[in-house]
Amino acid sequence: MAQNGTPENGVAEDIPALPAPVTAQEIRHTKIFIGNEWHSSSSGRTFPTFNPATGVKICDVEEADKTDVDKAVQAAKAAQQRSSPWRRMDASSRGRLLHALADLMERDRRLLATLETLDTGKPFLQSFFVDLDGSIKTLRYYAGWADKIHGKSLPVDESFLCLTKHEPVGVCGAIIPWNFPLLMFMWKMAPALSCGNTVVIKPAEQTPLTALHVGSLVKEAGFPPGVVNIVPGFGPTAGAAIASHMDIDKVAFTGSTEVGQLIKQASAKSNLKRVTLELGGEEPMHCVC
Repeated sequence: MAQNGTPENGVAEDIPALPAPVTAQEIRHTKIFIGNEWHSSSSGRTFPTFNPATGVKICDVEEADKTDVDKAVQAAKAAQQRSSPWRRMDASSRGRLLHALADLMERDRRLLATLETLDTGKPFLQSFFVDLDGSIKTLRYYAGWADKIHGKSLPVDESFLCLTKHEPVGVCGAIIPWNFPLLMFMWKMAPALSCGNTVVIKPAEQTPLTALHVGSLVKEAGFPPGVVNIVPGFGPTAGAAIASHMDIDKVAFTGSTEVGQLIKQASAKSNLKRVTLELGGEEPMHCVC
């Protein structure tokens, strides 16, 4: 190798070009996603989402409130019925659907990374190589788990047979933050779907765009209606409706400790739903990763 970096034979090395954002970007999905269809908000209200790097408004998004959350939960509950296509689907087919969604995200990777950069203000290459890579890998990981969730046979006396069987929890609500919108979406949705649950997801009001685009991919991948529902809106309205809803069986939240306390209280006062909270503290493993 010569000192200037050119090979001794004088032929320049081929350096692969880095991916670039999608330049002519049209925001196609700004509505509420329920039952594999796009809906305007019941109230008629919208809210703006901004590019925090420039302060420029990107677009207006339909604002879901309690009425819209009720509709989303009804769709998710219908998709959970034992006679529904989702509940009749075998586990390996659930895994194939998650793989299909990962394939579509691979196809739209530049577009999704561009949307994530517009909405969060983070560098495009971080969105492309960190957020999208992690999101796709999360889908494929849980796709592989779908047909490996099983119960146990327990030894008991005499001629009895004792079996355990894992059942879906039911309708899972998820409330996700603004810092890793797409990756947090996958961390909440992928394990829930792998186990046969249905989901109602509220993305952060600051960063709803990638979640809504994924809604279009969920439908394209072939998920039955009602399995995934996306309700963009605000915490005190849409988020509170999820936390206190009597027909949501579990809620998962990533955000502040203060809001986590409110969600736990609302869950306890409603139907004592299961709660998973990832709050403002740093757990010790972060120090060694």
